[in-house]
Amino acid sequence: MNLTVGRQPPLILGVGNLLMGDEGVGVAAIRHLEAAGFASRAELVDGGTSGFHLLGLFRNQQHLILIDAATDGQALGTVSLIRPRYASDFPPTLTAHDIGLKDLIESAALLGYWPDVDLITVSIGDLGLMTMELSPAVAAALPQIETLVKTCLDKPRVELQRSSVLQPKAGPPWVNC
Repeated sequence: MNLTVGRQPPLILGVGNLLMGDEGVGVAAIRHLEAAGFASRAELVDGGTSGFHLLGLFRNQQHLILIDAATDGQALGTVSLIRPRYASDFPPTLTAHDIGLKDLIESAALLGYWPDVDLITVSIGDLGLMTMELSPAVAAALPQIETLVKTCLDKPRVELQRSSVLQPKAGPPWVNC
């Protein structure tokens, strides 16, 4: 099957649980980007911990910027940009909703809803904290996330024609900032 994807605004999807402090950095980033005026350049979505309910957002989407917390062993507040081609390219543990997010990505790929994905992660520590506040190190990463989102939005895109669901890997997907 060969689907031609029409032009539409990029989708910026922040995921995470605001009740677990730093784990909610993806949602906090969406709020930060809304305040910075990014709604005029992209569709901003607070995905919370919705999992499979987000699958419909992938349909006919050409460019997705996904923002999430990662328990990846990096220093607290480390921001990374990953350009994954496969679900296995995502960090080994993406926090509390890890299974749901990876299942979502794999399901989207199986259905042929595989946009050009930029994944921005922020390294966090313990998940056991029940607070609605970001730690100072993770909160300080919000401007860096904004800069990376600008870079991702400004990157030239080609009109996608999907004759295959996924593309082969091309070099390491990690770019630490």
